[in-house]
Amino acid sequence: MKRSFGRLMSILHRQKQVYINYSLKEFCITSAEYSFLLYLYGKDGATQDELSSYLYIDKSATARAIKSLEQKGYVIKDKDNADKRFNRIYLTGKAKDCKDEIWQRIRSWGEFLTEGMDEETIGIILTALENMVDKVERTSLKKTMEEL
Repeated sequence: MKRSFGRLMSILHRQKQVYINYSLKEFCITSAEYSFLLYLYGKDGATQDELSSYLYIDKSATARAIKSLEQKGYVIKDKDNADKRFNRIYLTGKAKDCKDEIWQRIRSWGEFLTEGMDEETIGIILTALENMVDKVERTSLKKTMEEL
């Protein structure tokens, strides 16, 4: 079988989802939700639009994930004081209390993938992936995805 970036990235993506769902099960956080928490850990009070844009997730999927996280007690949604059209998302105490454990479980995936690799190989892989992301972000594909 021919080697394929798409196939390999797809396998890694699907297996990461399985891993995330299993490792965060005790927190009731799914692979569709965890990335929102990770972003908010770095930028609490972000708008839903910021989350959608940064994570390359459409607005309706973002709204569903935020609603689910809100129902589970991890975030609260509040209208932006300056512009009532925007919702700001804030972490709750519950989300903050489990931050370190969630981060460690997420980092474990990367550690698993790179186990046995030297730093040079890891650096080459990361640089190649960053270059691919940069290329996608520079092309009209980004505009096309934003319009969807």
